[in-house]
Amino acid sequence: MRLRLAKFPLLFFIFLAGCQQSPSSDSESISRVVVAIDATFIPMSFMNSENQLDGFEVDLIKEVAREADLSYELVNVEWGGLFGGLITKKFDLVISSVGIIEERKKRMAFSIPYLQSGAAVLARNDIKNVESLEDLEKRGALVGAQINTTSYYLLQKFPGVKIKTFEKFGHAVIDLANKGVDAVVGDSVQVNYYFKENKELMGQARFLGSRMTSEYYGIVIRKEDKKLKSRIDASLARLLKNGTVDKLHQKWQLGEFATVPRLQS
Repeated sequence: MRLRLAKFPLLFFIFLAGCQQSPSSDSESISRVVVAIDATFIPMSFMNSENQLDGFEVDLIKEVAREADLSYELVNVEWGGLFGGLITKKFDLVISSVGIIEERKKRMAFSIPYLQSGAAVLARNDIKNVESLEDLEKRGALVGAQINTTSYYLLQKFPGVKIKTFEKFGHAVIDLANKGVDAVVGDSVQVNYYFKENKELMGQARFLGSRMTSEYYGIVIRKEDKKLKSRIDASLARLLKNGTVDKLHQKWQLGEFATVPRLQS
C-alpha cells in the first residue's frame, strides 16, 4: 500500500516574475514588501484545490500587512531558497514556520513570535519497545526528516540514529507508510495534520509522546531592516493582543500541539 500525500496538490508554483529587489531600507519609507513562503506545510501554508495559496500563515501575513499599512506580494519559494533569497534581497520577509534559533539569528533577524510549536515523532506500530528518540537511537533506527529544518537539526543530536533526509515532509510520511523508515520527525502541527488526515497512517503509526521540543516561530527579516522589523513587531503585537491570531489558530485547527504566545504586560 502506498500512501498518497494530503488531499491538496502540493505543487511548486514559484511566482518570481514580480520579485524585483524592493526599495526597503531604513532611509526610505516602506510601503510595499515581497514575502516568501514555502507552501508545502499544511495547514500552515499550502496550495489549495484551486491552486491558490492558503493556510494559517497566508492568512496571518495578510493581517500583519494590513495592520502595518503595507501592500505585499506573496511568493511561493522552495524551502532551500528562502534564506538566501532574503539575504540577496529577492524578497523582504519570510514567513514559513521558521523556528527562532541561535544559528539563524547570526545571519537574520526575527519578529516577535507568533506561534509556539515544536518537534513530534511518528513511529511505525511494528517498531516495538520504542517510546522516545533515545529509544530509537539505541536500536539504530532509520528516521526521516525534512532537510535543514529544526527537526533535522534535532536528529543530529542523536548520533546513533540513522537520518534519511527529504526535500518535503510529505515524502517522509509516504516513506514511513511504505516502511522505508522506522519513524519521522517533523513540526508537531504538520505531523498531527498528516496523522489525522490519512486513515491508513493512523492504523500503521503512533506518536511517541506528544511534543518533544518547544520552539517559537517568527517572521524573518534582514538584520539591517530595523525600521521594517519594528513595524512588523508592532503589527504582530496588536494582532496577538486583539485575538486575531487566536481566531486564525482556531480556524485552521492547529490543536494543542501549537499555542499562541501571550504578550507580557
